[in-house]
Parts: sequence; structure tokens; C-alpha cells
Amino acid sequence: MTERRGVSGDRVKWAVMLPPSLFLLVFFLLPGLIVVLASLRETGEFGGLAPLAGVASLNAEAYRFLAGDLIYAEILLRSFAVAALTTLLCLLLAYPLAWLIARSPKQRRDLLVLLVILPFASNFLVRIYAWIMILGPAGLLYTPSAVIAGLVYVHLPFMILPLYTNLEKHDPALLEAAQDLGANAWTRFWRVTFPLSLPGIFSGAALVFIPVLGMFAVPELLGGTGDILIGNLIKGQFLDNRDWPLGSALSIVLTACVLLLAALAAWAAKRGLHGTEAIT
Repeated sequence: MTERRGVSGDRVKWAVMLPPSLFLLVFFLLPGLIVVLASLRETGEFGGLAPLAGVASLNAEAYRFLAGDLIYAEILLRSFAVAALTTLLCLLLAYPLAWLIARSPKQRRDLLVLLVILPFASNFLVRIYAWIMILGPAGLLYTPSAVIAGLVYVHLPFMILPLYTNLEKHDPALLEAAQDLGANAWTRFWRVTFPLSLPGIFSGAALVFIPVLGMFAVPELLGGTGDILIGNLIKGQFLDNRDWPLGSALSIVLTACVLLLAALAAWAAKRGLHGTEAIT
């Protein structure tokens, strides 16, 4: 009987795991392998990819070209700086708003959350064109400030929602206990609320930082020639220059950087969770 239950449990486990595993294989792993293969091929006579003439025709010329031109490293670093600044501004704006929603009466929370996600009901490009009309008369259009403002506006809800979900679960008794022990408002926030909210901060930071790295629409519509990010560069290689191997190589470099950052964020989040366990 025990053996039969074990076999039945294994079947259920495979039935649950197989669909998402196939989805990841077909829509993530295989496209990734195609991009890797494209980055090792030659550019066609009229752009795109040259016909593949066996394994011997594969080379790392696109990667050597990237390594030999510092402009690509400069644009990549600029993209990281813009993504970091956008994430920081989103955190500074989202934290008090998420805290306010979490501390609001329960009957108002759903309305406030609805207002946060309401911009998603309209098209992304329509909202960006609205920013063009707002910033144009003020003389701020086609500047780095306009790019940052657009990026923060687009990604702010992705920081608010994880923070709200985290802050809503905090036990008020912990703050009451800290107050009974003589902690003032700032100490209660810094020693209790902030450490407990670290998982939400890490989740929100990942949801903002990673998409900003690959964003090209906002810099292209709101920024100038000096505001090109790595996403614009990849898009230009595929659609404008038709240099698919170089565009693929840039995509692989960006993906590797994102995976490294995700690993570091997971490690930091794990340490943050250990810290919160010590508090609770």
C-alpha cells in the first residue's frame, strides 16, 4: 500500500512539474540557445545571418568586436547607472505610499491598490506620449531628467505592490513592544519595520532594475542622442543595422549581467530573511 501511494505521489509530482518545465524549455531555454548560436555566426551579405556552413563557420567575432570597443562598455555602465537611479527613486517614492496603504483602514486598501494599478489599463506608449506633452512645454524633453522621470513613472507600481504586500503582513505587536522598551518612531522604523520589509524591497528592486536595463522605448521617445541605453543599442543592431550577430552578442552579455545580479539579489534576500527571523 505504501509503495502504491509512493508511485501515485510521483505521478502527481510529474504531472504538476511537467507543464511549467516544458513552458520554460520551449519559451526560454530554446530561444536563449538560438540567440547564443546567432551571436556566433557571420552577418549576411544584406544583413541578418549568413547561411550556416557547419560548426567550422561559427566564431566569436562579435564578442571580440564588443571587447575591442569601449563605447559598448560605456553604454552598458550607463544603463546600469540609470537602472540603479531609477530603482532608488522608485524605492524612495514607493515606500511611504506602500506604508500608507498598508496602514489604511481595510475598506480603503482595495481602492488605493486599484489606483496604483490603474495606469496599466491604458497602453504603455499612450502614457509615454502623454509625458511628451507634459515635458515638452517645460523644456525638459529629450534630457536625461525626462528619461528618468519616464522610467520611474512606468516602473513605480512594480515597487509599490511588493512593498505593500510585505508591509501589510507586519505584526503591530512588534512595534508596540519596541515602543514599550523606549524606542522612538525612527528607531522603531529602522530596527523593526525596515528589516522586516527587506524581502519586499528586494522583490521590488528586481522587478524595477531588470526591466529598466532592457528598456528602449522610454529613452528613445523622451531622451536625446546622449541617452542611449543598452536596450536601444540592441534594438538598433537588429532593426536598423541588421547586424544580428552583434545584437545577439549584446543580448547575451546583458542576460549574463542580469543573471549575475539576480544571483546576488537572491543571496542578499536570503541574508535579509535570516535577519528578519532573528527579529521575530
